[in-house]
Amino acid sequence: MRQDGFNTSERRVFRRLTTPEKIQRFLDDLRYNKEEHGPTCFSPRRVVRENKAHCMEGALFAAAALEFQGFPPLLVDLEAVRDDDHVLAVFRQRGHWGAIAKSNYAGLRFREPAYRTLRELAMSYFEHYYNDAGEKTLRTYSRPVNLRRFERIQWETAEDDVWAIPEYLCEISHIPLLPDSIVRNLRRVDARLMAAGRVGSVK
Repeated sequence: MRQDGFNTSERRVFRRLTTPEKIQRFLDDLRYNKEEHGPTCFSPRRVVRENKAHCMEGALFAAAALEFQGFPPLLVDLEAVRDDDHVLAVFRQRGHWGAIAKSNYAGLRFREPAYRTLRELAMSYFEHYYNDAGEKTLRTYSRPVNLRRFERIQWETAEDDVWAIPEYLCEISHIPLLPDSIVRNLRRVDARLMAAGRVGSVK
C-alpha cells in the first residue's frame, strides 16, 4: 500500500475507500466543481481539501485512491466531437476492466469490472454520451496512462493545478470506436434518456 506524500488526515480518507465501489460513492457525494473562479485541475490532495471535483479531478482522485489500495493509477481518456472529453480511472479485477468517474451525467460514472477489453468498456458509455443537441458524440478512447509517469510534478499532492496531465491526454493517440459509415447514420438520443441522464446534475 503506497502512502508517500499524504498527511495523516488525507490517509484517513483514503484508508476508508477500500473498494472501487466505495471510491465511486465518495466521488458521487462530492460537490461538482463548477469552476466559478476559472478553470482548475486539482490534485487529489486539493480535491479532499476543497470537497469538490469535476470530471478530470475526480478521475485523478479515483486513480490515487485505487493506487492506495494496490492498483496501478490508470486513466483512460474518452474523446468526443462537439462535446467535452471524459476521463475514467480504470482498474482490472479477475481479468476484467471497470471504471470510476465523476460526471454531471448519471450514465457516465461507475462501471462494474465486467468488460474483457478497454474497447468494450469504452463502448459501454456510448449511448449515454451526448451533447445538448442530442447528438451521440463519443468517438475514440486512449490506451491507459499510468500516472506514475507524472511523479515529478507530485500529481497526488501538488498545490498547483496539474495541467500537464490533461494536456498529455489530449496529445496521445486515440483509437476510433466507430467507422464513418456508422457515424453518418447515428440517430439523436431519445428525450427520455436525455432526461434520465441529467437526474441529479448541477446546473
